[in-house]
Amino acid sequence: MNVTAKLLGFLIALLAVFGGAVGVGRVVGPVAPTTAASHGDMDMGKSEEGPSTTMPKGLLVSQDGYTFRLTKTTASPGTEVSVVFTIQGPDGRPVTHFDEEHEKRLHLIAIRRDFSGFQHVHPEMASDGTWSTTLDLTAGQWRLFADFKATGSDAVTLGTDLGVPGDYEPAASPADSRTATVDGYTVTLGGNLAAGREARLTLTVTRNGRPVTDLQPYLGAYGHLVALRAGDLAYLHVHPEGTLGDGSTKPGPGIVFYTEVPSSARYHLYLNFKHEGVVRTATFTLTASGGTPSGGSGPTGGGHSGDAH
Repeated sequence: MNVTAKLLGFLIALLAVFGGAVGVGRVVGPVAPTTAASHGDMDMGKSEEGPSTTMPKGLLVSQDGYTFRLTKTTASPGTEVSVVFTIQGPDGRPVTHFDEEHEKRLHLIAIRRDFSGFQHVHPEMASDGTWSTTLDLTAGQWRLFADFKATGSDAVTLGTDLGVPGDYEPAASPADSRTATVDGYTVTLGGNLAAGREARLTLTVTRNGRPVTDLQPYLGAYGHLVALRAGDLAYLHVHPEGTLGDGSTKPGPGIVFYTEVPSSARYHLYLNFKHEGVVRTATFTLTASGGTPSGGSGPTGGGHSGDAH
């Protein structure tokens, strides 16, 4: 083969390799640097600018190698219905080691999908990693959230559905409400939610028109707040400003929360507070705007007692 033929063969091979590389580039796409999303302990995820683009909590049954696995995905209605589950780890086995978060190794939130029947309970774990508790279940579709931190891992909130067969009539969608009454207590919510921005919410507790100034600690705080987004039940669990015993955090009447929601939508909020040895639940509904949060008042609504252990 002469020099010209060899050179021509080399050029043809070079063009073939280059063309193949272009084809692969078109299939694979450009390589861009990735940014790991932070996994905050008590928010739905946030971004530096504008509404959050990270995945809200509670929408997945499996995340970061962990799976929320119910022993039975249906249950009969009743006041003390047994619910049994495991948290399956990355190795496929039930997790048996958890860190305490707010004085408990796992928090279980149960809510009927029409936003009625809220319960916040703390199951017991057997040595084999099986968790069990009882719930007050009416007929309908329920959403369960497991909020936990496996030892050596980040905090995770997983969600799964539990069906309760029977006669079922969905509750009407509640109107926006800032005032809740429960067992003679009145709780008023001040502040607004705004997508992608931190909001300051103040929950003020009174009884018979008088401020309650001796709230009792519950799971290491004077109040716990859970928010669920209408539609998909994206989950937000926050805790109040301040620390018990710091000399400045008062036991009422106001409980201050700082929280952030990921989108403009309606949110159903559930406040657990403890007074005279009883934990009660006050409920609210707010619509988050796209603007800057500010204080304000709104229409009044109702509240209800809830099981919280």
